[in-house]
Amino acid sequence: MKHYFLITLILISVNTYAQKSLNIIKLKETKRIETILSADDMLGRRAFSAGNEKAAAFIASEFEKIGLQKWKGGDSYLQTFPMVKKTNANNRSMFTFDLTQQGEQVKLSNVVGVIPGKSKPNEYVIFSGHFDHIGISTRNMQNNDSIFNGANDDAAGTTAMIMLAKYFKKLNNNERTLVFAAFNAEEMGGFGATYFSKQFDPAQVVAMFNIEMIGTESKWGKNSAYITGFEKTNMGEMLQKNLTGTGFEFHADPYPDQQLFYRSDNATLARLGVPAHTISTSKMDSEPNYHKASDEISTIDLKNMNEIIKAIALSSRGIVAGTETPTRVDTSSLKR
Repeated sequence: MKHYFLITLILISVNTYAQKSLNIIKLKETKRIETILSADDMLGRRAFSAGNEKAAAFIASEFEKIGLQKWKGGDSYLQTFPMVKKTNANNRSMFTFDLTQQGEQVKLSNVVGVIPGKSKPNEYVIFSGHFDHIGISTRNMQNNDSIFNGANDDAAGTTAMIMLAKYFKKLNNNERTLVFAAFNAEEMGGFGATYFSKQFDPAQVVAMFNIEMIGTESKWGKNSAYITGFEKTNMGEMLQKNLTGTGFEFHADPYPDQQLFYRSDNATLARLGVPAHTISTSKMDSEPNYHKASDEISTIDLKNMNEIIKAIALSSRGIVAGTETPTRVDTSSLKR
């Protein structure tokens, strides 16, 4: 009986500490980062634009202030890679990683920071979001506004990733290596995530938390989100178990017909067997500002978004600590 009582006290103490540590994730700071990333002067953050480069520089400066290490001891948080741009018969731009192809050589940059693991440095846990968006367009304009700010898509996910970097750096108790990645060119075909995935032995990547559009309430209301590809690993069940008693719930993706598991930056690593999932709240059957100029910070529920970030932090603690390991994706079952 005494032994059982002691174990109970230890569990209560651990959970209490975990809950209190969430105070690191402050609403004021979440609002500051989201506001900057979705501002008009970012010009919609379209890949290959000045606004996109400005957003990358801002994210890198945040990583510097947090004190993240650079990927593989590099001299910059920017992970720059070359591509070839070609124009097809319909005058549309096409891109390839094949540098032997004819065309204009162009460069893009992801932004990547690291917190090395203490006892399991060669086991990686990735937190990510894409920082690019559509840019400036006269399509789907509202009130003569041509800037597609992408406050929800995906300044929200990028903000969450940065806030999680602040949180885990402050705790400084991760046993596995944590990688924080802001991907480029998701809107143009996931080129940033594709390049990033080539930097790893996929067998060493334990889990990927890709965060996409968490700025609005899910179909279940506040304090809830869904996980794409929930049934493909046991990661979702693992995360929900760590949230027992908090009132927050993770659900399976309610929009299977939308094929969301394959439509975000988790897909590249998932196809390599990594338990890589996207966390979202976007109501994909009725989201009024999706890919519209009206996707501005005024439409974001910042308080609820901040609580979602806290839930991700709390739910991931076993994976970060190296005490929990999700099952792998059965790649033979995936759509190519």
